[in-house]
Amino acid sequence: MVNFKQFWTKKTLVGLGLGQFLSLLITSTGFSSSELAKRGINAPTSQSFLNYVLLSVVYGSVMLYRRQALKAKWYYYVILGLVDVEANYLVVKAYQYTSITSVMLLDCWSIPSVMLLTYIFLKTKYRYRKIAGVIVCVAGLVMVVFSDVHAGDRSGGSNPRKGDLLVIAGATLYAISNVSEEFLVKNADRVELMSFLGLFGAIISAIQISIVERNELKSIHWTAGAAFPFLGFSLAMFLFYSFVPVLLKMSGSTMLNLSLLTSDMWAVIIRIFAYHEKVDWMYFLAFVAVAVGLIIYSGGDKDDDQSRADVADQGTERSKHFDEEAGFDNLSRGNTVGSSKMGDMSRHDCMTSSGGRETIENTSIGKDMQGKKS
Repeated sequence: MVNFKQFWTKKTLVGLGLGQFLSLLITSTGFSSSELAKRGINAPTSQSFLNYVLLSVVYGSVMLYRRQALKAKWYYYVILGLVDVEANYLVVKAYQYTSITSVMLLDCWSIPSVMLLTYIFLKTKYRYRKIAGVIVCVAGLVMVVFSDVHAGDRSGGSNPRKGDLLVIAGATLYAISNVSEEFLVKNADRVELMSFLGLFGAIISAIQISIVERNELKSIHWTAGAAFPFLGFSLAMFLFYSFVPVLLKMSGSTMLNLSLLTSDMWAVIIRIFAYHEKVDWMYFLAFVAVAVGLIIYSGGDKDDDQSRADVADQGTERSKHFDEEAGFDNLSRGNTVGSSKMGDMSRHDCMTSSGGRETIENTSIGKDMQGKKS
């Protein structure tokens, strides 16, 4: 009989809620990028640049105030910054060559990549329940893809093969970035991670902008309508990057990537209520499937941790019992086989110890008598 109470632990609810908050932030960045694209602004690296600057200024100030030594090597953050910047660039760039449906489907490559990397490098072991949760989530996303095909919204794109390769490469880099952040946030410090990711991310983005997007920035006519979504994108990304380490430390990078699957479905809900667009019924079924998969994956973590702790405690008790038995055996063998000289020394030690106890007892009795006299 399945105990459904194990799914509704505090850790599960907080993880699910935080995951959906991050998913909504990603959805808002998507709408901001779409609005910028409608205005002819196509500068993905420039959009991320302000986010990295905010991270370096805010969290860097906290680091300077703390004045603590680094807990991880600085060049780890250089590599992480490079991977993160290029992951954002490749996935956004892929929309120019392939369809949205292909990007949605191939972006799921980050989930098995994360699971493989965490299994190899972080020694994370996934139980059958968690694997089942991943399968249900991916099945829900496949329903979204079939819904797009059924609705006739699929477009081939100018160069689908190039776009698909860009998505796969970007999803792989996302997986590397998420696993690296999970390792650093669990073994170093969240503030240190965010400040150095922002610092090196801003430096790498600035170099890339000067090479790739310099002419694009010159051609932009900055108005309030163009600046508002640009700033909105940066603020949403700043909040996203700030809360990602919290979820990574709590539930891991696989849970993060599964939670972000619902971003496309939140976009559909916004389209329905904000733009009054009609969508296929399979979207709603897919949303339920992903939600159920998330609950299956994240549910019962507290009980699993408690059971592992109980097993560890039992192992410790057995080890202590074994050590005590081994100690008594050695003591008895020593008394039986030991030489007469050792026996005399043992008797002398016992007498000394006995005398010491008597002295302590007499001292204690004397203090009690003095207390009664007073």
